[in-house]
Amino acid sequence: MSEWWKKAVVYQIYPRSFMDSNEDGIGDLRGIEGKLDYLKELGIDVIWLSPVYKSPGIDNGYDISDYRDIQDEFGSLRDMEQLISKIHEKGMKILMDLVVNHTSDQHPWFIESRSSKDNPKRDYYIWRDPNPDGSAPNNWESHFSGSAWQFDEKTGQYYLHIFAKEQPDLNWENPEVRKEVKDIARFWLEKGVDGFRMDVINFISKVPGLPSVPNAKGLVRGNMFYMNGPRVHEYLHELNEDVFSKYDIMTVGETPNVTPEIAHQYVDKERGELSMVFQFEHINTDIKGTRWQLKPWTISEFKKVISKWQKALGDSGWNSVYLSNHDQPRSVSRYGNDTKYLQESAKMLCTMDMTIRGTPYVYQGEELGMTNVRFDDIASYQDVESLGMYNDYKAKGIPEHDIMELIYYRGRDSARTPMQWDSSANAGFSKARPWLKLNPNYTWLNAAEEVKNPDSIFNFYKKMIAFRHEHSAIVDGDFKEYFEDHDRIFAYERTDANERLFILLNFSASEFTFIMPEELKVNSMRLAISNIGRKELGGNIIKIYPYESFVLVAEK
Repeated sequence: MSEWWKKAVVYQIYPRSFMDSNEDGIGDLRGIEGKLDYLKELGIDVIWLSPVYKSPGIDNGYDISDYRDIQDEFGSLRDMEQLISKIHEKGMKILMDLVVNHTSDQHPWFIESRSSKDNPKRDYYIWRDPNPDGSAPNNWESHFSGSAWQFDEKTGQYYLHIFAKEQPDLNWENPEVRKEVKDIARFWLEKGVDGFRMDVINFISKVPGLPSVPNAKGLVRGNMFYMNGPRVHEYLHELNEDVFSKYDIMTVGETPNVTPEIAHQYVDKERGELSMVFQFEHINTDIKGTRWQLKPWTISEFKKVISKWQKALGDSGWNSVYLSNHDQPRSVSRYGNDTKYLQESAKMLCTMDMTIRGTPYVYQGEELGMTNVRFDDIASYQDVESLGMYNDYKAKGIPEHDIMELIYYRGRDSARTPMQWDSSANAGFSKARPWLKLNPNYTWLNAAEEVKNPDSIFNFYKKMIAFRHEHSAIVDGDFKEYFEDHDRIFAYERTDANERLFILLNFSASEFTFIMPEELKVNSMRLAISNIGRKELGGNIIKIYPYESFVLVAEK
């Protein structure tokens, strides 16, 4: 099979928030279809859709009740088939989200499973008796707050849910469950999809016995007992061998808590599991523990992690490159400066994403520089994770202001506000009131303004994507970092047999003079990209401007 995905740039669409075609305030498949020319102009190769399957919507589609049909608010199965066809007509590919660690509690499998202990589908899920005192089988905590176990009155047992109680975990120990997952994957591959993003796929194997976390007081995550579990590689290899390997596709696994060594086991092509993984180490450099436990972010730690992963996977594996998605805050608000230096810092982050080794992912609106949003009250937020944290922290007596600041900085709704298409009512997203409030800055930060402005963030993304497509060293070249100890600059080289690229990024609002070492021979290199309109370097002694980035190219 070809490895076309190494040269691709992926664009993630969060369907509820992308474009509404039927004026109900919710994005849909026909809305996406109507914006394909926009994505083609940007230079996108692959479109990844967050879930569009039938779902009660407890976790915005990540609680699936029917894997073979489309949620009514998004359209129909026929609309999906047409979208797949139209994407292919325009020379792009499509990924779907395969969410198979858990289902909705409204899925027919779970409805049957909970109906009685002797139902044939009882073992599709993870059921356990209460402890002698009636408490949950272990002390694992849900990622959405509270116990990871829900008691079912009808059968007198608990079922496991690592996420919301409406998202019961599937039992992958059961070969019938694995067969069902293979059938679902085949269903969509036969309809023409070009691969899958696989939600929390390293959660699917739990440690036998489901032990409690020792020496814990109260609830704890229990990650060590279900992340990268004992049979996860067996399951993924089986899925690849029986299904994925039969098609020319890409697969990317969402894999929290992987190290480079563990990631190798998922992505080494000799093992036959996944094309690449999403790892979280670089985007966890501003937290200590859970999402809501913050620590100061530093470029020093951030680039150390980036470089480690660049060097670690090498030729036997592959990186995914991303700074934001539907679960993460807006990248320019987190790693850049979304006020005075919005333009410069958004372009600088783009320069990095498009020049380091791996497949880059652009999250919708990132190409415009969309920012975090600060809503006035908790009633304006809809994310189940943020609301769960809010209730927990309020009960613990944490001040309202402090809770709201956490949600502003880390909450998932900032990434889910409707796409800002123009300055008209509702940002051109819908003629109806959107399902989630808009970011008020849509009046000046929107696609209509940026597409026509040659100096916009959008057009810089377009330029960088084209540049990546044109330079083999970015895809296949070696990575070498310079100035590792510098507390503002991230600089590196990408080199292959044909060319040498040098990239410098200023991750600060500082202006300073920088001396380039003679051995870099920058004077013999061509200035190919500048995010501030720089025309030349003018020697080895360079004045660096706030959030500046540039790319130098030397032909070998």
